[in-house]
Amino acid sequence: MDENQTLSPEAEAEELAEQARIRREKLAKLAAEGNDPYRKTKYDVTARSDEIKGDFAAFEGKEVSVAGRLMSRRIMGKASFSHIRDRNGDIQLYITRQDVGEDVYAAYKKDYDIGDIVGARGTVFLTKTGEVSIHLTHLEMLSKALKPLPEKHNGLQNVDMKYRLRHIDLIMNEDVRETFFRRAKIITAVRSYLDSHGYMEVDTPILLPLEIGADARPFKTHHNALDIDMYLRIETELYLKRLIVGGFERVYEMGRIFRNEGMDAKHNPEFTTVEMYQAYVDYRYMMDFIEGMHRHIAEEVCGTQQISYQGTVIDLSHWERMTMTEAVKKYSGVDFALISSDEEAQKLAAEHHIELEEGKKTKGHILAEFFDAYVEDKLIQPTFIYDYPVEISPLAKRKPEDPTMTERFEYFINGMEMGNAFSELNDPIDQRRRMTEQAERKRAMGANAEVDEDFLDALERGMPPTGGLGFGLDRLVMLLTDSASIRDVLLFPTMKPKK
Repeated sequence: MDENQTLSPEAEAEELAEQARIRREKLAKLAAEGNDPYRKTKYDVTARSDEIKGDFAAFEGKEVSVAGRLMSRRIMGKASFSHIRDRNGDIQLYITRQDVGEDVYAAYKKDYDIGDIVGARGTVFLTKTGEVSIHLTHLEMLSKALKPLPEKHNGLQNVDMKYRLRHIDLIMNEDVRETFFRRAKIITAVRSYLDSHGYMEVDTPILLPLEIGADARPFKTHHNALDIDMYLRIETELYLKRLIVGGFERVYEMGRIFRNEGMDAKHNPEFTTVEMYQAYVDYRYMMDFIEGMHRHIAEEVCGTQQISYQGTVIDLSHWERMTMTEAVKKYSGVDFALISSDEEAQKLAAEHHIELEEGKKTKGHILAEFFDAYVEDKLIQPTFIYDYPVEISPLAKRKPEDPTMTERFEYFINGMEMGNAFSELNDPIDQRRRMTEQAERKRAMGANAEVDEDFLDALERGMPPTGGLGFGLDRLVMLLTDSASIRDVLLFPTMKPKK
């Protein structure tokens, strides 16, 4: 068939089925000859592809054992070339009938396929074309691939299938593997920075016995032994604050969060956050802390504080700071500092065609709506937006000089909200009032929201002044890997099942 000819889906499926049938026949033949690859339990690997190629002088002429996936075969009579791919890259193998033996060479030609996992031992040398290679004295199959890989040059192009078949995506696409190597490096850098500043990593429950009054919608399940409904957590905040009450003055958790909500380029129902709390500091301290942490991580992972994201240079060495009121005035021209009543704010919202939800028509709610409409997507360079209305900040401490506002900030990069922080509310009376109002609002919308009495009991025992911060790890990985979608940085993003 002409390599440029496109098969119909039916013909393609038939061809793949035929390839799978042939591979199973080869497996049966190997097993009948006493060479069933699935019986192999280990293989002694002494070097990786990148190590050998990166320090050829140290490896030249020495014997190495490597293992990986067979990615190419070029058979040339009594001698052949192949490439195998291990965790860190590809390396060429030079196979001759004289050196590996007639039976092994015959099996390599007839029974091996692209995609098989092989073990190989031989001497490192440089070919006439200058490619670092291994001249084999030993070759064996460690696992038979019963299904073929995608065609080499086109790879796995369908975006939906890339996410569904991530294992194939990782085999075929080096840039995808690099994204997840970098993700691991980012996680290490976050932990290292927090650990070096005296924070203790902890684990808190994922299954909760009640649906709290927060705005996010939880996933609901049922515990059979206790015969109670339970909910997957939508945050880690309330348990971490209990640990502050308990005397752990610096704590953090890196963990999975679950929200039963929509999906888009920035949202997945299951995602990872980092939440951290420190006693005796406020939200301004947390601004300085997050700025320092991002600079550190960028240097560790990218080697610079000036990174490129989707064609825009982001300078993590410089952060702007504005109150929400200042930001709205800058980008919409409306100065909420001059607005004295909810009715005046509602009139402005109508004039600017901003729709308001029932129960969210106060000046504070409307200020937040103006921010969403006029400001957020303009915040390209790193920016802290601080002093949020109390109506949308139920866990943040009020500003002493303006009790309609709270000591809260969010920070934005490339028009994307990256994290959220407070001077934490530690007044149990005010906290009960706000949680009750929030739960009543959710119940009015049909939710089974409750007030977390155990958390309020903790506050009533006394919580010191505390600064808290939570940020989305996945969005940080998006930023530092130049990934447009959150699905590009999740190994297995949530997908609608195929019919």
